[in-house]
Order: sequence, then structure tokens, then C-alpha cells
Amino acid sequence: MFWPMLAIALGFLGIAVLGVLGVKVFVEARRLGRQVTVTAERINRASEDLERAANRLAATGEGLR
Repeated sequence: MFWPMLAIALGFLGIAVLGVLGVKVFVEARRLGRQVTVTAERINRASEDLERAANRLAATGEGLR
């Protein structure tokens, strides 16, 4: 009777550990998603700044001709 109860207890413990790890993975994936979103916004702002600077440089070059 001891061994079947031990097997059931260990099985439940294994499922509980997998559940905790699954929750941790979910939380980290959400955090990574937020970081990707923030980084994409920064890249978009930088590309807009670069485009404005290039337009001003082109206008300055046209003015020198």
C-alpha cells in the first residue's frame, strides 16, 4: 500500500512542479513581449529622427547648389 501512495504523491508533485514552471515561463514570455514592444517603438522613433535629419541634410545640400 505504501508504494502506490508514494507513486501517486510523486506524480502529483511532478505535475505541481510542471505547473509552477509553466507559470514562470508564461510570465517571462509576457515580460519579453513588453520589452520587444518598447524596443520596436524606440527603433521607430530613431528611424523617424534619421529620416528628418536626412531630409534636412538634403535640403541643405540643395541650398548650396
